[in-house]
Amino acid sequence: MRGYLDLMKLRVVELLLVSTLPAMVLAAKGLPDFGLVAATIFAGTLAAGSANAFNMVIESDLDKLMARTSKRPIVTGLISKTNATIFATVIGSLSLVLFWVFTTPLATLLALIAIAYYVVVYTMALKQRTSQNIVWGGAAGCMPVLIGWAAVENSLSITPWAFFFVIFFWTPPHFWALAIKFKDDYAAAGTPMLPVVATKGRVLGEMWFHTTLMIASSIWLISAANLPTWSMLVTIGLGLVFAVQLIALKEGSPNYAKVAGKIFQWSITYLSLLSVVLVAAQLLS
Repeated sequence: MRGYLDLMKLRVVELLLVSTLPAMVLAAKGLPDFGLVAATIFAGTLAAGSANAFNMVIESDLDKLMARTSKRPIVTGLISKTNATIFATVIGSLSLVLFWVFTTPLATLLALIAIAYYVVVYTMALKQRTSQNIVWGGAAGCMPVLIGWAAVENSLSITPWAFFFVIFFWTPPHFWALAIKFKDDYAAAGTPMLPVVATKGRVLGEMWFHTTLMIASSIWLISAANLPTWSMLVTIGLGLVFAVQLIALKEGSPNYAKVAGKIFQWSITYLSLLSVVLVAAQLLS
């Protein structure tokens, strides 16, 4: 059982679902129905878990080359590729059935697109071919925002798209910080993550670029959702703290990897706190 749960990468799924609830609260302009929230979160967990399991099947040979992934259940032989594929297919199908029965047709379609995009576009087409893999492939991680909103409204407006772009621009600096820490692993697997193939100066420049757009998108989000001024100030403040972390990521710093690790941890905190701010602002407005 632990092996199958590991296939789902539940720690990553948890991070994805952090953005689902605030999207639902914003869509409902208050607390959405508890049953709808429970169904959306559970179905979303299965959908993301399915995509992650397919990812492990496809990348099992690469995972053997990386110390960080060498203990994954397919690599160790705990679970076979065939059984992992069956598991991924079953929970993915179940997630779509649950979305269809308990949420809306649009949420179901978006969940299917998210699974297919992560598996086919990111894992199979982009990851081993371009250093911009996480930029475009990371769009799959933005889908829970659209799915959460669509589960409530069965439509999309400017607000969920603004939230989508916050996550879209958050993802590269978040993941590149991790890639800096595990640069040797990705190099061993021949995966062209930006920190592996580019200079430190270019990596830092692109992290600044995406962080700046992330802050701009968060301002757009607060404005589009008509949330109170205090939430705008707090959101900008969180973004600036994120940006300040990058200042310490200097090209010649002896603690380069350590600083990158702190940026990675803060990026998770940032997204969690932003979600809290969005929920609180909507409920208190």
